[in-house]
Amino acid sequence: MKLKFISKKTENILISSFGAFICMFLIAYINNSDDTNIWLIPPFGASLVLVMAVYDSPLAKPRNVFFGHILSAASGVLVFYFLGNSSLSIGLGVALAIMIMLVTNTIHPPAGANPVIAIIGAKSFEFVIMPVAIGALFIVIFALAYNKLMKRT
Repeated sequence: MKLKFISKKTENILISSFGAFICMFLIAYINNSDDTNIWLIPPFGASLVLVMAVYDSPLAKPRNVFFGHILSAASGVLVFYFLGNSSLSIGLGVALAIMIMLVTNTIHPPAGANPVIAIIGAKSFEFVIMPVAIGALFIVIFALAYNKLMKRT
């Protein structure tokens, strides 16, 4: 969709912001409609910055968004399982997440918050599936469809 009366930069700002709004609105709506309120985690907002505003960045690739979130969340859950909630475990959880994302070439900076959430929140491996994997998949599918609709590569 090309808007001839505005600059390319302004068009990108509007398309990016609107896409982020719609996706976050949908996730928040589902979260508020579900009594468990487990659909929404703060890193998803940061993921939307990447997939909407800098969608052509390697950090915004679908595999990075999806696997970055899953591997980081799993790192936090694993560290919490063995070490509990401590300053050391939080540091180790984030470090492990970074190491795994680097080794697997799935760097996604917003996912670096997942170990902190997992450890502070005493999360089990269910956290990796819901909200992390399902939410990340929702963002990836939405971003692919929306960016295609907006004729963005």
